[in-house]
Amino acid sequence: MVTADGNKTLLAIVAHPDDETFGMGGTLALYASRGIRVCLICATRGEAGQALPGTMGSYTSLRDLREAELRCAAAALGITDMHFLGYQDSGMAGSESSRHELALVQIPLNILTRHLTDVIRWEKPQVVITHDPVGGYFHPDHIHLQQAVQAACLQAANYRWKGLGLDPWQIDRLFYNTIARGMLRWVVRLMPLFGRDPRRWGDNRDVDLTRILAADIPVHARIDYRVVARQRQAAVRCHASQGGARQERGMAGLLRGWSRSHEVFMQGYPQPEPGKVITDLFQNL
Repeated sequence: MVTADGNKTLLAIVAHPDDETFGMGGTLALYASRGIRVCLICATRGEAGQALPGTMGSYTSLRDLREAELRCAAAALGITDMHFLGYQDSGMAGSESSRHELALVQIPLNILTRHLTDVIRWEKPQVVITHDPVGGYFHPDHIHLQQAVQAACLQAANYRWKGLGLDPWQIDRLFYNTIARGMLRWVVRLMPLFGRDPRRWGDNRDVDLTRILAADIPVHARIDYRVVARQRQAAVRCHASQGGARQERGMAGLLRGWSRSHEVFMQGYPQPEPGKVITDLFQNL
């Protein structure tokens, strides 16, 4: 598809349905609005999650519901192509779901890397975005997938690796979606004033915000998505089983981005210029 931006492609690679919206949805919608072809790889269908009461509707499995929610969100964001890798949601560390043989964390890194390499060669993106090295909030699936994406981006350019026989492809940039540390710092400070423990955040109280804050994840790109805020909000509403618009309010809303108008990224490839924060992932491409 020939686009206004010279046939450029942005490929987002995430672990679960809703990762594409809550963390990077504004960015995906922004580039889709600019004529960039936006593609998505989702490694699982979110089987290990939980659905809020009253959100299952006619669906008999959470897997089917969350896939439908993802397709709804993808349409709202302007995603044109989507792939499911077919693995299962591992849940958090130590959970029963993490021990399933098809759980994402159980897939050997070299196998997952090969799978992703072929998709990267097929889609031929200039820019790839995925989870940050600590998985945002130390989610095992996010961390495992990030490591595989990093390796796959290198392998895709290696002419010696044959895979499915597709031509080698060199991406221009790799970015990791992350949480704005400045905002997170304020949330950690404010939570005790409201009687909340920042070491036990989330519906299951299994996320330690102080541990996230201590992780050294620099910001190399800050994307202002205000011009497509309505598209992102529509995608948020698609994920009703995971809280939808509720996730955008209160402390959770603050953690989703800077004043709910920006999304931030660490640059994984090539080596970023020290101290520089860009405002366009496709800058000079």
